[in-house]
Amino acid sequence: MKRLLPLLAVLLCGTTMAQGAMPAELKGHTALVYSLAFSPDGKILASAGFDGLIKLWDFAARKELRTLKGHSAPVYCVAWSPDGKLLATASQDKTIRLWDPADGKSLRELKGHGDLVDAVAFSPDGKLLASCSADKSVRLWNPADGKEVKNLGAHKESAYGVAFSPDGKALASCGNDGWIKLWDVKAQKEIRQIGPQPTMMAQASPEPKKDKKETKIPAKKDMKAAPPKEVRDGITAVVFSPDSTRLLSIGFDRVLHVWNVADGAEVKKLGSTPDDLFGLALSRDGKRAATAGYGGSLRVWDWADGKLVFSQDLKYVVTYCITFTPDGQALVTGQEKDNAARVTALKMADKKQ
Repeated sequence: MKRLLPLLAVLLCGTTMAQGAMPAELKGHTALVYSLAFSPDGKILASAGFDGLIKLWDFAARKELRTLKGHSAPVYCVAWSPDGKLLATASQDKTIRLWDPADGKSLRELKGHGDLVDAVAFSPDGKLLASCSADKSVRLWNPADGKEVKNLGAHKESAYGVAFSPDGKALASCGNDGWIKLWDVKAQKEIRQIGPQPTMMAQASPEPKKDKKETKIPAKKDMKAAPPKEVRDGITAVVFSPDSTRLLSIGFDRVLHVWNVADGAEVKKLGSTPDDLFGLALSRDGKRAATAGYGGSLRVWDWADGKLVFSQDLKYVVTYCITFTPDGQALVTGQEKDNAARVTALKMADKKQ
């Protein structure tokens, strides 16, 4: 199943004050909001849009601080460095940009990918930046000078997401080929592939050849059925557990998967949900995982025990990304309706959720 890119379809981030007292939406983009990320101190929300802009918001005040301009095409991802002093963005213009969030200035432009750059992520120590692209490759960069460190390798189709393990030893990437690749960061090589069991679909039998002088169709026993074709659903996002022993993933099979990093075995799968999944986030304590479906389905799981603790379907809202507010009391989602980032309060009821 191919990814529903927003360009083709129309084309994987508070406070404890009462939500009713503050605007439920942050508006300012002129095209859909595709990526969100909170600063490490939780005070600033960065949003990236298909208008080619990155906006920084004082989240407590719901006030726009500044707009970052420089990309010449839609921005697909925004990520903060661990110390909050750098902001990395990935764009359809095939570049990555590094910004100073304090003044909004573009510091350097990273070039090398041959197609749109879908995602970027900083290593825990901030010394490496990982990226992945529709050119299928997964790369490492030095954010200090903007130079490429290593082209690690490639997926068979577009690569959609990257994530470093909290201990900094591993990098995970995922793509439309239905595989998660685990990379050894120090050795800069692939460790293993992880993926759900594929769907097997029977292929159509080849048409029997007809002789111009003979129109007789061969008997069924003479026709060999084509072997079944392996079909894998694309994986759109991955994230590691705080202890680096588990990996969570989502994709077009509409399920939240939990994997054992050591051997690649599936620990559990949660769902399914009504929509293809594009957004995935962990709460800051790492205990809960939130997913966002393309059609606006929001789910929060206590992923360790597999319990669904929150469920809400936004009406008439196409959703592309999700994050927890720093206090864990709400979700923020990016969407195309009103080109806004929407805040949804969590009613963490063990009730009927």
